[in-house]
Amino acid sequence: MILNRRVLNRTTLDRQLLLSRAAITPAQAIERLVAVQGQEIDAPYIGLWTRLAAFTQDDLASLLYGKQVVRGSLLRGTQHLALADDYVWIRPIVQVILSRTRQAAFGRVTRDVDLEELATLARKHLAGRTLTRPQLRDLLRERWPDIEPMALSWSAQALVPIVHTPPNGIWGTGGATPFTLAEEWLGRPLDGTGSVERLVERYLAAYGPASVMDVQMWSGLTRLRAVVEGMPHLRKYQDTEGRVLYDLPDAPLAEEDVPAPVRFLPWFDNLIVAYADRGRLMTAEQRKAVCVGAVIYPTFLVDGTVGGMWDLKDGVLTVEPFHPLPDGVMEELAAEGARLMAFAGVEEGSIAWLPPRSSTTT
Repeated sequence: MILNRRVLNRTTLDRQLLLSRAAITPAQAIERLVAVQGQEIDAPYIGLWTRLAAFTQDDLASLLYGKQVVRGSLLRGTQHLALADDYVWIRPIVQVILSRTRQAAFGRVTRDVDLEELATLARKHLAGRTLTRPQLRDLLRERWPDIEPMALSWSAQALVPIVHTPPNGIWGTGGATPFTLAEEWLGRPLDGTGSVERLVERYLAAYGPASVMDVQMWSGLTRLRAVVEGMPHLRKYQDTEGRVLYDLPDAPLAEEDVPAPVRFLPWFDNLIVAYADRGRLMTAEQRKAVCVGAVIYPTFLVDGTVGGMWDLKDGVLTVEPFHPLPDGVMEELAAEGARLMAFAGVEEGSIAWLPPRSSTTT
């Protein structure tokens, strides 16, 4: 069965809770998404707000303080918020990504460092307490005074399951990043029995149908073709370019004519980074504007696809369309933008409309 981009788009939006705001709890939404991108502190809050029928900043803060949700390095080796129940089995699976990333970034400058000793020493320093990155770095430098300090602290973070404790991860917070051992914070050991197949199934439930390359892009794992092809219960489709797409056998497809409301997505939103081929969401030229190096800019959706970018600063919501928008769409965006500013605590905000970008992005 061949799936056109419109069906893929609507199915993706449905699974991402973006066709209508879902009447589920924040914890249920985080579980559905597997993990919520947390590179920017405020981004997960906006990502959940845009997906849920009822959500406040305190809802997520309570989950973080209550240890039901944790913030740490997971998919692609980047910061994510995940349910504690998911973190404990996903973190061991992605260790290979963290080790690979660490080696690429700091392998040369740490070539004379025994990494097993470094991990053991980092655990010893963190046992029973929370340290900031500078504090951990300075303690490690006592053992390796001639090694680049950043290489030591980042290596420790990659090699040892570390989570960032509140107030880190709370709306509007910044400053030094606190580290603590994940096992101690959660009060239980990590679960090394989780399988890559389980992770693939969770991905497909939230992002499918998708190709092997899509799964790899989202997770950061490589060489997954044999894994996915070795899951005979998965259903196979094709897209219009002939790529094989996989999905859960009982996962429904959305109708291509289902209306899709405007939505604001935050920095690094899960939806934008979940595919190698992002044609179901944006054009190649739009991708160049949205995905710049390691940065994924905030976007807004119009009729289910990326219609432009936005920013909220000093009480002004700046909206930059990629192409001219009908008056009705601009009214929808203005109304949704007002709700976004209210959620962000902006009391007297305004909207600044930038002119549409050149036609090369359409």
